[in-house]
Amino acid sequence: MILDRWEEFQEKDPGNMLAEIEHLPEQLKKAWSLGQDMPLQESRRIRNVVLAGMGGSAIGADLLQAYALSHVPIPIIVWRNYALPAFVGKESLVILSSHSGNTEETLSAFDHALETGAKLIAVTTGGELAVRAKDAGVPLWQFEHVGQPRAAVGYSFGLLLAAISHMGWLPDPVEEVADAVASMKDQQVALGADVPIAQNAAKRVAGQLVGRWPTFIGADFLAPVARRWRTQVSEIAKAVAQFEELPEADHNLVAGVPYPEELIPKMMVIFLKASHYHPRNQLRIDVTREVLMVEGFNTDLFQAQGKSRLAQQWTTLHFGDYVSYYLAMSYGVDPSPVPAIEELKRRIKDLTEGKS
Repeated sequence: MILDRWEEFQEKDPGNMLAEIEHLPEQLKKAWSLGQDMPLQESRRIRNVVLAGMGGSAIGADLLQAYALSHVPIPIIVWRNYALPAFVGKESLVILSSHSGNTEETLSAFDHALETGAKLIAVTTGGELAVRAKDAGVPLWQFEHVGQPRAAVGYSFGLLLAAISHMGWLPDPVEEVADAVASMKDQQVALGADVPIAQNAAKRVAGQLVGRWPTFIGADFLAPVARRWRTQVSEIAKAVAQFEELPEADHNLVAGVPYPEELIPKMMVIFLKASHYHPRNQLRIDVTREVLMVEGFNTDLFQAQGKSRLAQQWTTLHFGDYVSYYLAMSYGVDPSPVPAIEELKRRIKDLTEGKS
């Protein structure tokens, strides 16, 4: 089978996306370490936190929000848009995350935050965001990464985790970070390109997705991981997918499964499960899967690995990255470039500048 001809992957993957996935545990470790010495804003009188970013830079914010909300005593929201919500003001902390530093929505949010008098932190590799942060005297958390933003999720999460932790709003997560890194490394031993399908769970899941419309369902701190699986399938494998979140999906999704009948055999629903879920969501995962199976849906289950919540979040994310990569290899597509996104940006720029 094609996924066992791993020697051919390099031809299909000239940008070496596989190496980015393989190095993710070390990237998370490095980001956490880097964040220990970064400049911070004064945490007193901060009443809310806004994490502003788009695409691969925003997923780290989603993961941080889902992980931290059970501990942090003030609201944290993720903002994927221009400008900022009306409540942002002098008692807000706005963290701007842009891998390139040139994301127009995030730059808009930066300018708006300055106008409101909010406290700011800029997280980026450079670009215009770094320039504006330096000019305005805003704390700049700059890191080095050459590659796609989606491959820098360890930085976009690890640096945010360090910032929120040092503000004093989280119990020290150092042991959970270590557990997450170790658990990812333990898991990936059986997920490598040279591990045959018979012993490689990520390759087997990817095989189930070929020719099907995948839906990924998670709850609690794995809800943004379900989103990450969907975005990785879209950007890496260039394939359609969707994600859902429990318990919300049980209040609408399950009502819409009987039709159209001809599409049901083409669906593949992967449930993401973790021992740290709320007990009711543990139950909902099992019952919802049974409901879909009765309707004829193909389903599978991934059980998160690791002892801590952070380890379970990151082993699940890492497994999904491998699945997306092997799906790209199955379809024979280059996993690194995203020409559709670049073309869309070009068209918007041309229209903005008045070009036909």
